Amino acid sequence: MAEHDLVETREYYSDVPVASHGFHVRGANSLDWGAKNRLSRIFNPQSGKTVMFAVDHGYFQGPTTGLERLDLAVPPLLDDADALMATRGAIRTSIDPAMNKPIVLRATGGPSILQDLSNERVAVTIEDAIRINASAVAVQMFIGSENETQSLRNLTKLVDEGLRYGIPVIGVVAVGKELARDARYFRLACRIGAELGAQIIKVYYTDTEFDSIVSTCPVPIVVAGGKKIGEFDALVMAERSIAEGAAGLDMGRNIFQSENPQAMIKAVRTVVHEGATAKDAFALFTELSN
Repeated sequence: MAEHDLVETREYYSDVPVASHGFHVRGANSLDWGAKNRLSRIFNPQSGKTVMFAVDHGYFQGPTTGLERLDLAVPPLLDDADALMATRGAIRTSIDPAMNKPIVLRATGGPSILQDLSNERVAVTIEDAIRINASAVAVQMFIGSENETQSLRNLTKLVDEGLRYGIPVIGVVAVGKELARDARYFRLACRIGAELGAQIIKVYYTDTEFDSIVSTCPVPIVVAGGKKIGEFDALVMAERSIAEGAAGLDMGRNIFQSENPQAMIKAVRTVVHEGATAKDAFALFTELSN
């Protein structure tokens, strides 16, 4: 039986850039043309980064505050998003098919907030992802939960199918109430997802050692927005995430639950693509809100 790696002194080489081998998305140089093209729609070729707008909350918690009416809440914010993360039901019912933003399609689901969320299954076939013209599919990873193996089987199933058709997979690191949101846990979860084939990992920002999470994950890290916090605090998190190596943000509640969602997504965009400080981005938010 394999033993836990208990060595405490490690070298993460956080200050050494990872070679991209001629393609602007980390770890994707050996993928087929179609997968690279889809990744290039998600990650801006100039900045190498992305602002994903997440509105897939309803698949487990119903009409989330700020998303009671998808058809009213989502369209006004799409111009400033690089990609839209949503469910197939939301896309088909509430998004104009003339919209020309890449879709990150939520592909797992099952239980609601009334049950054990880790008990997910694959909920979308790769054929339906193709029909929707998805640029990537998103799979929840429950590392450390009772259903860990099942969730990773969901991931590898869609990785296999995605490679067949050139559709990248995002491994979304989920954190249960009993698990610590610390760098050690996230290094474990992110590396597992990448080594099982996910081309992007979505994870939470940590106040310490976040750069070690990024440096030990061979594919791009996109930071989850998480629960609603103050606008300035969310922009500080965005600034620190990008400064410490994240390839973008996948933000939902900190945009659509903001006092001014349109101003907030514009402010986030300046941090991600222009390197703006949280202070300057918040000044922009304030100016657009007045």
